[in-house]
Amino acid sequence: MNLKFKISCFYFLMNKFHFSFWFLIFVLINLACAPSRFGIKHSFTKKAIAELTQQIESVLSDSALYQSRAGIKIVSLKTGQVLFETDSELLFHPASNMKLLTTATALTKLGSNFKFKTTFYADTSAITDSTISGNLYIKGSGDPSLTTKDLWEIVQKLKELGIQQITGDLVCDETYLDDYYYGAGWMWDDASSSDFAPIGALSVNRNCVTVKVSPGAAIGDTLVVTLVPQTSYVTIENFGVTTDSTDTTLLKDFKIERKWREDENTIIVEGGVTAMSPQKMRVIEIIEPALYFGTLFSELLSAEEIEFTGDIIKGETPDTNLVLVEHLSQRLSFLATTTNKNSDNLYAELLLKTLGAEILGPPGTAKKGLSTIKRFFHQIGVDTTSFGLADGSGVSRYNMISPVQIIELLKQMHQDFNVQAEFKASLPIAGIDGTLRNRMKNTPAEGKLRGKTGTLRGTSALAGYTTTADGEALAFSMIMEHFVGPTSGIRRIQDQIGVIISAFRRDSK
Repeated sequence: MNLKFKISCFYFLMNKFHFSFWFLIFVLINLACAPSRFGIKHSFTKKAIAELTQQIESVLSDSALYQSRAGIKIVSLKTGQVLFETDSELLFHPASNMKLLTTATALTKLGSNFKFKTTFYADTSAITDSTISGNLYIKGSGDPSLTTKDLWEIVQKLKELGIQQITGDLVCDETYLDDYYYGAGWMWDDASSSDFAPIGALSVNRNCVTVKVSPGAAIGDTLVVTLVPQTSYVTIENFGVTTDSTDTTLLKDFKIERKWREDENTIIVEGGVTAMSPQKMRVIEIIEPALYFGTLFSELLSAEEIEFTGDIIKGETPDTNLVLVEHLSQRLSFLATTTNKNSDNLYAELLLKTLGAEILGPPGTAKKGLSTIKRFFHQIGVDTTSFGLADGSGVSRYNMISPVQIIELLKQMHQDFNVQAEFKASLPIAGIDGTLRNRMKNTPAEGKLRGKTGTLRGTSALAGYTTTADGEALAFSMIMEHFVGPTSGIRRIQDQIGVIISAFRRDSK
C-alpha cells in the first residue's frame, strides 16, 4: 500500500469521525433537553387540570345542591384522561339521558337508514271495479312520526287506485308491538299530558290532540274551544267562561284536562279567561291509539268521498292479502334527532320496542328492547349487571345508571365511524336548538357543546360532548338528584360546568 493511499484513508476517517462526533453531540444535547421540555409541558397540564378541578368544585359548592348529590365524570376523548370526576360510579335516575342509550343502540343495531313501514291491505281478490268488497287492514310497525297530513296523502293514493267504496270494516293491526301502552314504573297520575302518550304500533299525531281556547266576544260568553285535528274521537265539555280580571277565582280555576281518572277521551275546559287574554293551547294525549288512528283515517275517507260504513276495530291482518299502499317514514337518523333534540318520550319508547321486534322478533316489547340495549353495552365492555333499565325514554323511576356507564357509551359512539355523525347530530346544541336552545348562550359553550338533558322531579341530568379552547374533544356526564328546589338552580350549575370545560386550556396561553 503506497503512502498517498494511506494519507487519503486517514483524512477520510478523520472527516467521518468529525461529522459523527458533532452529530453525536447534537443528539445528546437534545436528549438532555427533552425531559426538561416535557417536564415543563407536563407541569403546565397538571396545573391547568388542578385549576379546572378547583373551578368545578367551587361551582358544586352552590347552595342549590344542599342535601343533594352529584355524579360527574369528564374525560378526554383524545387521551382517555379523566379531567374530573366525583361519585361517578354511583347509580342515579338518568331521566331523559335514557334516550342516549335508546337512540345509540337503535342507530348501531338498525342502521341510520332504517325506516318504519305502515301498510294498507285488502283481502285477496276483494277489489272489484272501484269497491273493496271486504275489510281494509292497516298494519303499523311503530312509526312515531305519522301525522294527519300523512293519512290524507294515503287516502289520495287510494283514490288514485280508483277506490270509491269499502264495504267491510277498518281493521287496525297493532300486533307488531305488544299492547302495553305505558312503561314500567310510570306514575299513575302521569296523565293528561303529551309527555305520557300511549305507546302503540299504530300511532298518529304523537297520539295527542291540540286544544286551543280563546275568550268569547264579551264578558259572560262561553269560551271558544277548537280541537286540532277536528275529530269525533275526542269529546269536549266546555264549561269555561269569559270573565274580567277581578274574578280571581274563575281565573285561578282555569284548566284544560282530559278525564284521565275515568280513562276517557273527554276533555274538560273550565274556569275563566279574560276578554283580552291571548289564545291558550294545550297538547293532550288520547287513549287507545290504534282506534284514534282508524277514526281519523275513516273521517278522511269520508271527506274525500270514499264511502265507508263499517266499524273501526282492532285485529290482525290475514296472511293472504293484497298490498294497496305502503308508507315509509323518514330515515332513523332523522327520527333519532327528533327524539333527542325534543326529548320526545313516545319516539323513544317506540324505538325501544321496535329494537325488540327487529332484533329478537315480533311482537316488540320493552323487555326485548332493553335486552338488546344491554347486549350492546356488554359488547362495549360494560358490566350489564351493574345497572338497571325499565323503559326507553327515562320517565320510569326504575332506571338506574352511573355517569361512568354513560361515559362508556359516549366514548363508543365517538369511535364508531358508521354512526358517530348521526348520533352527535341528534343532540341539542347549547344556545342553538332543542332543549338546550336557551342555555349557555353567549358563552364559550354556545354552538359547540352538544348534550342530552334529563329532568324528573328532584333529578336533573346533562351528558354529551364539547371541545376545549385548544380543540380537545371531551365527553361528560352530570347527574344531580334528591333536591327539592327549582330545577333551574341545578341547570345553572350544569351550565357553569359546561362553560368551564368548553373554555379549558391545557397550556398557559
